[in-house]
Order: sequence, then structure tokens, then C-alpha cells
Amino acid sequence: MPEGHKTHWIARHHSQLLAGHTLRVFSPQGRFSQDAKRVDKQTLARVVAAGKHLFYQFDNHKIVHVHLGRYGSFREQTGAPEPRGLVRMRLFDGTTTIDLNGPTQCRVIDMDTQSDIESKLGPDPLAGGDWKVVWQKVQASNKPIGAIILDQSVIAGVGNIFRAELFFETKIDPLTPGSELTKTQFQALWKSLLKMMKTGLKYGKIITVTAKEAGKSLDQLSDKERFRIYGKKFCPECGGDIQIPLIGSRKLYVCPHCQSMN
Repeated sequence: MPEGHKTHWIARHHSQLLAGHTLRVFSPQGRFSQDAKRVDKQTLARVVAAGKHLFYQFDNHKIVHVHLGRYGSFREQTGAPEPRGLVRMRLFDGTTTIDLNGPTQCRVIDMDTQSDIESKLGPDPLAGGDWKVVWQKVQASNKPIGAIILDQSVIAGVGNIFRAELFFETKIDPLTPGSELTKTQFQALWKSLLKMMKTGLKYGKIITVTAKEAGKSLDQLSDKERFRIYGKKFCPECGGDIQIPLIGSRKLYVCPHCQSMN
């Protein structure tokens, strides 16, 4: 599932490509056909991201709300080629086509609905979210911090890869109850998260290793080289076995030795 860095990257990229253009909006698959008519032949004002949500705002005050979920993806092409697979939505400005396949959510909403969606989200680090608001929620919870951090109502945009890399980099036990986390530990988590998400936004993909660690520039890394611990069998620091406990109903890659897990 795309995490917050990717939705912000998509919002920036699609705004650069299509903002100010009058778009044809179709649903080759058919499931979005009625809503597509509400924004077809309208001018796209901007695309904005909030956590894992995307909002395509048109000049007629209608908004296409997209949540990619686990299987959603965009495909950018030149011209108007035949759709590939089940294309829920196609955006076309006469030159560039953007196809959307397999999203969890794709619907037309109004500004009030967008505001309601955003009000249910926690602070978004890439949108200047206030860490103090997150800290207050963390302090009030007895759940493991490794579960809390996936709660989109606490922090918007964090997914399973960021979570694994974040706790490994800060060497914090993800089973620590939020109420027992020190402010110093939380600030380290937030600082690390913001750094990782900014790097992800820059490159359009999650990269948690440094160029020095990788021995090459970050834009040359293969998918297997981008992470320190996620998807690994052995710890890159101590060489010990990686464990994969279920925390917050999701599998988390951890080194019990380096992260001082009991």
C-alpha cells in the first residue's frame, strides 16, 4: 500500500502535469461512469494529498477523492492508448493520459466531505503537521507504540515499511506502551519519520539507507537495497535473525537484540 510520501509525490506530479488543463474524465471499467460525468470537461485546479488520500479539485468545486489502498496504482502514458486492465478512471488532457487501476476509493465529493475526511486524520508530517498533537495522543494510549503509529487518526501517512525502518533506526522497542514512551524517544521517532518521508517524497519511493551505507547514490539503488530491515532475514548491524511479530494486526520486522525487545 502506498504510504504518505507517495501520495504527496503523486499530488505534486499530477498537479505539474494537469493543473490548469481542461480534462476529459472517463471510466473505461464503468464503475466510475456516473461520477466521471460530474467532472468531465472541467478544469483541474490542483491535486492535494492528506495522509494516504488524494483530492483532485476541479474549478466547478467538485473533487475526485482517491484512496489507492493496497492494490491501486496510476499509469501515465502519452496519447490515448487502449486501457490496460480494469481502469476505474482515466484523465486525459489531449496529450497525456493518466489511468487509475484498482483503488479502494474513487468517487466525486464536495469540499465539506473533503474537510470531514481530513478532520478524521492525525497530523501529516509532510503537510507541516504538529508533532505536539501526536505526542498528546501517544501519551494518552496504553497500546504499543508500534501499533499507535499505524493509526491514521494519530499520524497520517505512515505505513508498514516506514514503521519497520523507523523503529530500527531509533532503536526503540515497538512494544513500548505509548504512555511509557519518553518525550525524547518520541521526538527521535518524529525527527526520523520526517526525514524518511521527505526522502521518499524526493525520490518517489521509500529509501531509508544513506548513500554512504549503500556505497552508491540513492537514485541508483535497486528495490532490495533501499531498506535496512524491512523484508530482511538478518540484522544489518548485529547479524542476528530478524523476527516478524504481529503488532497492530500487521507484521513488523524487528531485531530483538538491537531494539532491546524483551
